[in-house]
Amino acid sequence: MGGQACILYGAAEFSRDIDLAVLADERNLGRLRAALGALRAEPVFVPPLGVEVLRRGHACHFRCAAPGVEGLRIDVMSVLHGCAPFERLWSRRRTLSLPEIGRLHVLALADLVQAKKTQRDKDWPMLRRLLEADYYQSPKPPRGRIAFWLREVRTSEILVTLCGRYTATARRLASVRPALRAALRGDRAGVERALQAEQEIARASDREYWQPLRAELEHWRRSGRRPIA
Repeated sequence: MGGQACILYGAAEFSRDIDLAVLADERNLGRLRAALGALRAEPVFVPPLGVEVLRRGHACHFRCAAPGVEGLRIDVMSVLHGCAPFERLWSRRRTLSLPEIGRLHVLALADLVQAKKTQRDKDWPMLRRLLEADYYQSPKPPRGRIAFWLREVRTSEILVTLCGRYTATARRLASVRPALRAALRGDRAGVERALQAEQEIARASDREYWQPLRAELEHWRRSGRRPIA
């Protein structure tokens, strides 16, 4: 669901870790613990891996020590800010077949885009490249992709082009995305200002979402009490 997924969608990124979205139930976590054991993955920070911890929205972090993956970090979550519940994410996942690896499930592009709208500086350039890659790789976009691009693309040049080609759809969506109003006028500078405003709103929302979770983590650290796993 993170940088590795972006690479698979064609947005090049150097990523030293693997982010996983998992179903938080005991049977599934039993399989995950077995895989982590094979990788000699040790927990990093708090909280410990557990159903209730994941369902509360926390991330669980591990560092691998098995030969060939020494130092690899694995981050595990089940609830993603702004995204649908896991069952819906799973139902619309994309399944890829990779040489020498086999089948690999990744978040649907729309869900990955939403998951990348965080407070972290590094996620926003990646989000832009991810959407650019999808746009340039789809010369004949499938039905529904146009509206998706108009709602999500973060490159002013592309938005102006899309608004010129699909003006009726852009006008319909402009009521919910101010960047499209500027793009319909061909105002690139106005598009950039609107995109920056979008980013600031999303980052503030992410900070607000994580504030109580971080307070809970700090409480666990200071008290020395382990949360219910």
